[in-house]
Amino acid sequence: MTIELYTWSTPNGRKVSIALEEMDLAYTVHPINITKDEQFAPDFLKISPNNKIPAILDRDGPDGAPIGVFESGAILFYLAEKTGKFFPTAPRARTAVMEWLMFQKGNFGPMLGQAHHFRRFAKDKLPYAIERYSNEAKRLYGVMDKRLGEVEYLAGDYSIADMATLPWVARHPWQGIELDEFPNVKRWNDAQAARPAVQRGMAVPEGMASGWTPPDP
Repeated sequence: MTIELYTWSTPNGRKVSIALEEMDLAYTVHPINITKDEQFAPDFLKISPNNKIPAILDRDGPDGAPIGVFESGAILFYLAEKTGKFFPTAPRARTAVMEWLMFQKGNFGPMLGQAHHFRRFAKDKLPYAIERYSNEAKRLYGVMDKRLGEVEYLAGDYSIADMATLPWVARHPWQGIELDEFPNVKRWNDAQAARPAVQRGMAVPEGMASGWTPPDP
C-alpha cells in the first residue's frame, strides 16, 4: 500500500517527501494549499489536529491497522522506525540523531521561520524583529558549521536529522544568509543536493516553485 502524504511547498513539507524518497516508500501526494486555508478543512483536521502540514496516512500501519501521523519530526521518526533506515539502533548514534533533529525542530526551523516572516512576508518591516531573527539565524548557522567541521553529516552518518534540516538551509537567501560564510554547511548542503532522492523530494508537490535549485556539480 502507498502512504498518503498531505503537504505543501514548505521546508517542513519537504522534509517528509525527501524521507519518503530516500526510504524508497511508495506514496501519493495530496497538496494542501495553505495559501487558500485548505489546512483547516475538516477532513484534514482529522489527521492533523494542529492544522499544519505535513501529515501522513499509512494504511499499513502498526499491526496492519491504518495510522495517521502529524508533525514533521514525528513523521520522520515513524518512517525511520517503519523502514529501519536513517535512524541507527546503537544508543550513542541514535542519541546524536535525536539531538540534531531536536535542534532543527526547536531552534533552526522556528527561528529561521521568523526570519522568513519578518524579512520577506511581514507587511510592516520592523527593524528590531528583522535584526533579532537574522542575527539568530547567523548564530544557528554557526552552530551547524562548527559541528559539520567535525563530522560529515549532523549526526555523523546521513540521517533523518539531515533530511529535516536541508529544506530550511535551501531557503538561506530568505534568511539573509550567504552560505560562503559557512563553508562546512555549504559542503554539507551541496552533498545532499547531489542526491537524486533529495532532488525528487524537493520537487514535491509537483509543479510548485521550491525556492531551491540544486547547486552546480
